[in-house]
Amino acid sequence: MNSIANLPYFLTYFGASLVLLALFLAIYTRLTPAREWTLIREGNVAAALSLAGATLGFCLPLASAIIHSDGLLDMAVWALISLVLQLLCFAAMRLLRPDVSGGIARGDMAEATVLAAGSVALGILNAACLS
Repeated sequence: MNSIANLPYFLTYFGASLVLLALFLAIYTRLTPAREWTLIREGNVAAALSLAGATLGFCLPLASAIIHSDGLLDMAVWALISLVLQLLCFAAMRLLRPDVSGGIARGDMAEATVLAAGSVALGILNAACLS
């Protein structure tokens, strides 16, 4: 960045990315069977870890979309694709580990770690494919 002249573009993309992140969190936590926010409020570290992994798995490709997109609409489309991929990652985990949601609700850190790692790994691959 050569000057402060780019500040409006920064604010626009940063604001849009925060809105997209909030939208992701709202949709993801509504569509997954675990009630992540309730579990986190109760101190369930497994729920926090699995949601953190999904959030990172979403934000990595979102950051790549910001860098490589042709505009806000393009960025939003890629954010939607990233959301769908994170939901598919969760669905795939449920095929491999049918009680992953129950495990997370019980505080099973092994289940949460595998889900978080899968979410981040998928996010990295997704981000790399955007370049």
